[in-house]
Amino acid sequence: MARYFKFHSLDELEAESRHLGLDLRFSTDFQPLFRPVMIGPFRAGNAVCIQPMEGCDGTLDGRPDSLTFRRYQRFGAGGAKLIWGEATAVLEEARANARQLFLSERTAPELERLLQECRQAHRTALGSDDDLVVGLQLTHSGRYSYRRPLPAFHDPILDPRTVVEKATGRTMDATYPVVDDDYLKRLVDHYVSAARLAHRCGFQFVDIKQCHRYLLSELLAAKTRPGPFGGSLENRTRLARDIFGAIRAEVPGLVLATRLNVYDGIPYCKRIDTNDGEPCPWRPPVQSAWGTREDDPFTPDLTEPIRWIGEMARLGVAVVNVSMGNPYATPHVIRPFEYPPPDGYETPEHPLIGVDRHFRLTAELQQRFPDLPLVGSGYSYLQEFLGHAGAANLRDRRATLVGVGRAALPQPDFVRRLLAEGRLDRKRICRTFSYCTALMRAKHNELGQFATGCPPFDKEVYGPIWEEAKKP
Repeated sequence: MARYFKFHSLDELEAESRHLGLDLRFSTDFQPLFRPVMIGPFRAGNAVCIQPMEGCDGTLDGRPDSLTFRRYQRFGAGGAKLIWGEATAVLEEARANARQLFLSERTAPELERLLQECRQAHRTALGSDDDLVVGLQLTHSGRYSYRRPLPAFHDPILDPRTVVEKATGRTMDATYPVVDDDYLKRLVDHYVSAARLAHRCGFQFVDIKQCHRYLLSELLAAKTRPGPFGGSLENRTRLARDIFGAIRAEVPGLVLATRLNVYDGIPYCKRIDTNDGEPCPWRPPVQSAWGTREDDPFTPDLTEPIRWIGEMARLGVAVVNVSMGNPYATPHVIRPFEYPPPDGYETPEHPLIGVDRHFRLTAELQQRFPDLPLVGSGYSYLQEFLGHAGAANLRDRRATLVGVGRAALPQPDFVRRLLAEGRLDRKRICRTFSYCTALMRAKHNELGQFATGCPPFDKEVYGPIWEEAKKP
C-alpha cells in the first residue's frame, strides 16, 4: 500500500511533479482566485466554486433534512462565490439513493428554504450576497438508479459490475432491458418542470448533469444503441440538446450549465491477489466510452467533447464544469485519492497523474473556448496546496474557475482563510482518506443510506455516523 502524499513544502511537491514529467503549476499569489467571473448575466465575486457533492442526507421523499441545511449554511458562509448545488433528481425513480434530493411541487418549498438559508449565511458572514451565484444540478441516475437500474445501452465492460438484484448480487446481462426511446422523449418535460421549479425557488442556474455515467452521460457513449438516441454524435446528444432547448424556451431567465465528463476511460477492479486496481478485461475497439480512444481507452480523445461543448455554447450553455471518470468504476480518475474506501482498490497510478489529467484536459478545452467559463476539478488531493494550484491555473488561463469538492467538507471556510491568512487550517485539511465515499456507499440502516461527510475532521456530527456505518 504505497503512500504518495509526503510533501511538507511546495518545493517538494513541485520536485515530484517534475520527476513524474507532469505540468502541474503553482503560485503563491492568490489574487487570481479572488477575481470576479461572469456566469451568464450574474457576477460571481470570486473564481472559486463549491462542487456539487451529494450529502445523501435528504428525507425519504426527497426533501433536504437537517444535515443538508447545515452543509449549505456552512458553504454559504465559507466565502466561495459560486455554489454548485448537488444532484437533485427530476423523477423519484431517477434517484441514485434513498436519500437523494428530488425536486417536485411537494419538495420545492424546502429546497427554496435551503437556498434562502445558504444565502442568509453568506450575508451574515460577508455582509452581502449580491455577488453570490447558486445553482442546482438536475439529474437522472440511469444505470445507477437505486430502485432498479435504467441503463441507456449495454456496456460489455460495465454491465458485469452493475448489480440488478441487491439481495442476490446478480449483475446485468444482455437480457436486461434498456430504457426505450419513448421513455427518453418524455424526460424532456420532466427536466423542464424541474427547471421551472428551481427557477421559482430562486436558483440562478440549473446544471443538466452529463457526468459520471449517469443517464445523460451514458447516452454520450451510446455508440452501439440503435435508433434516434444512439450511434452518431448527433443522436447521442439529442436528449440533452432537446432539454437545453426546451428549458431555454420555457424558463427564460434561468441560466443553463452542465457538469460534463470529457473522459470516461474504462472500469477498474481489484486484483484477485491484492487490493491493487487493474483495468477490467477489454478488447478493441472500445465503443462504450466517451472522450476515450477506441484503440487505447487509457488515453483521452477530446474530439467529440470539443464538438459537443461548441454546440452547447451555441445552445446557450453559459458555464461548463469539467469532470471525468465514474465514481463506481474508476474512482481514481474522478477523484485522485491517497486511501481507498474499504470496498475500493488501491490507486493504480500516482494520484498526481490523475490531478494532472484533470488540469491538462481542462486547460486544452479552455484554450479551445477562451470565452466560455470552465470550472476545473481535481484539486482536493493537493491538500494545503490546492490554492496554489488553482491560482496558477487561473493565472495561466487553464480554467476560469477552481472547483473544490471533498476539501470543502472539513473546511468549508477555506476561501475566507485563503483571503485572510493566505493558508488553510492544517488541522482541517482533507487528507483524501475516502471516509466520505465509504459513507456514501453504506446502505445498511433503516433509511437505506447513511449520510456522508468527513468523520476525521467533522467528528462531532459524522463521527457517530461513521461508527454506526462500521457495524455489520
